[in-house]
Amino acid sequence: MGLSPEILRKRTFDFALNTLRTIEGLKKSMSNEVMSKQVVRSATSVGANYRAACKAKSTADFINKLKIVEEESDESVYWLELIKAHNQINDSNYELLLKESKELEKIFAASAITAKNNKLNSSHNRQ
Repeated sequence: MGLSPEILRKRTFDFALNTLRTIEGLKKSMSNEVMSKQVVRSATSVGANYRAACKAKSTADFINKLKIVEEESDESVYWLELIKAHNQINDSNYELLLKESKELEKIFAASAITAKNNKLNSSHNRQ
């Protein structure tokens, strides 16, 4: 059994909120400012785009929106890894945030594949 939409809504919201709170603690520098803006955009887009996927007009629309969520999750992983390396962060809370971003990416990648396979199977069954 997969994760319910309610659980995923909460996880994506919490991920965005935790990212915002974590980024606030970075030392002020030009590079951190640039990376912070990028990760804030991608991390907050995960939940916003997942909510849009839940309101999709069709299966194809749902799949397309899930792919966007997957891409935003992957981008969040990238920026969090770059911030970690640049700032030489060795903090368990940061590791949990990075772990969650990777898990969300995997969840949405698998969800998009499942939805696509279900669409293909249902179209084959109609023939």
